[in-house]
Amino acid sequence: MVETTGGEPADGTAEVLDRPLPEGVRRRVVQIVSDGFGGLTLGDLPPQLRQYARFAPNRRVKFAGNAMAAALETGALFRQRIAERLREAQPELAGALDSGSPPPAADPLDVAAAAYVLRPPGWVKLVTAAGEEAQRADAERADEESRAELERLRGELAAARDRTRAETERLRGELDSVRKEAESLQRKLRAALSDVKRGEAALRKVQGEIEAVRAEGQAQMSAAEGENRRLKARLGEAEAALEAARRAAREGRSVEDMRVRLLLDTVLEAAQGLRRELALPPVSMRPAQTVDAVEPGRMTPKDIAARALSEHDPAILDQLLALPQAHLVVDGYNVTKTGYPQMPLEKQRLRLLGQLSQLAAQTGAEVTCVFDGAELAAPVLLAPPRGVRVLFSKPGVTADELIRQLVRAEPPGRPVIVASTDREVADGTAKAGARPVASAMLLKRLSRG
Repeated sequence: MVETTGGEPADGTAEVLDRPLPEGVRRRVVQIVSDGFGGLTLGDLPPQLRQYARFAPNRRVKFAGNAMAAALETGALFRQRIAERLREAQPELAGALDSGSPPPAADPLDVAAAAYVLRPPGWVKLVTAAGEEAQRADAERADEESRAELERLRGELAAARDRTRAETERLRGELDSVRKEAESLQRKLRAALSDVKRGEAALRKVQGEIEAVRAEGQAQMSAAEGENRRLKARLGEAEAALEAARRAAREGRSVEDMRVRLLLDTVLEAAQGLRRELALPPVSMRPAQTVDAVEPGRMTPKDIAARALSEHDPAILDQLLALPQAHLVVDGYNVTKTGYPQMPLEKQRLRLLGQLSQLAAQTGAEVTCVFDGAELAAPVLLAPPRGVRVLFSKPGVTADELIRQLVRAEPPGRPVIVASTDREVADGTAKAGARPVASAMLLKRLSRG
């Protein structure tokens, strides 16, 4: 290698740029590298640039500029290959740089970029001088642009001042007009306020007179309404007393008539039943009695005792219900909880009422089923079955008390049967003239269908 003075290589490769590459020079260097791609194979390119080999030059400059600049700076072999492509493309410029006399008419940026790639002796000075020249050119261009911008701004400022002056004059004229109009409006406003005050005074006077008349009318209306309410109250009391008297007379008459009629029907049907059951023999002799024949034997007390029924035989209940005008009163929950306590209350009621409906249809007896309703939050929605009266006790009244009231309401002599296992219910209804039977007996009778 040829040595230069000072011990540096003659080709200038040992020279080092001590400042960043000027931006204009850098762009020209990247363009030189991009143009040199066309004469290189994929193997001649550094690995980091191979992906851009098929890019168009402009697109390569856009996306791989930094990578190409870095590869040129760090890869001596890659720089030599690009330098060879540059020498082939611009032999005159390369020869001039090698001889140390760049063309005076050449663009300083092109000269600096070629010197950076070719690295002839003194290339750092060329790059530095090109950078300084570019900076001076940029400064001069910026100075010219600043002067032009300053002139433009001065013209705009003068125009703005003229417009501002004209606008100020116009606004002053409008302000004077507005002031005059405001003064006129203020005079009119003061006159209107005076009229309003006089009107308000007259209005307050009229309102006072109206309030006085209204208060007097209100007092008279209140007195009339009070008298009207007093008369209506007296009329309502008289009507209520009259209606109460009529209802008392009507209910008393109807209840007594019902009790007498029911007792009469009971006596008549009982007499007819006794006549059928006893089959009394005629008082006088009949022709058939003269015929000689063997008469049947008579029943002894022993035979009659053999016909007696057990106390728990459901047949007793059939005999009781067969009596004229018989009334069966059922302690509902007592019977259901004896027969099927595991079921919900609603299903207990439905099952018992369905069986009682069949019993009423078979016997023709009056049937009333009583349930305890003291703890119910609302009335039970229930369609009573045919032939069965369904009652719930009122709040504060138990089903036992309601059953005793039903028994006491019946006339003396009517057959009333109460089905309950509750001893207090049985004893109380027995004292009132009813015939108590156990819930188990009723359940056995209902199970027969």
